[in-house]
Amino acid sequence: MRKINLVYPQLCYKIVGILYNVFNEVGPGHKEVYYQNALRIAFKNAKVKFREQVYVPLKYQDEKIGRYFLDFLIEDKLLLEIKKDTIFRQSNIKQVYSYLKAKDLKLGIIANFTRDGVKFKRIVNLKQ
Repeated sequence: MRKINLVYPQLCYKIVGILYNVFNEVGPGHKEVYYQNALRIAFKNAKVKFREQVYVPLKYQDEKIGRYFLDFLIEDKLLLEIKKDTIFRQSNIKQVYSYLKAKDLKLGIIANFTRDGVKFKRIVNLKQ
């Protein structure tokens, strides 16, 4: 059964396919930065519009109180955070949610590159 209410379903499908292709070609056990480098190449080859290490200021009452750097911002609407982890840690989920709120985005994806494959989780900003 197809879910009708998914946020950016076609874009997510494309990104997840790229994640799997990168893992299948590069394999398990590498540093996070190597997967990031491979994803950069894969996004360029797939003609996906993206930016890397996107600076996002954290503000309180219009004053800067901190800063974030997003691994990837795709099509100016989807955040991709990559990890080299076996589980989806609550701290990583909270991190992505904080990024979504700070950048005023609807959807983020955490991609964990594990020894058994790439796993992903969609994080939706319900307050957006």
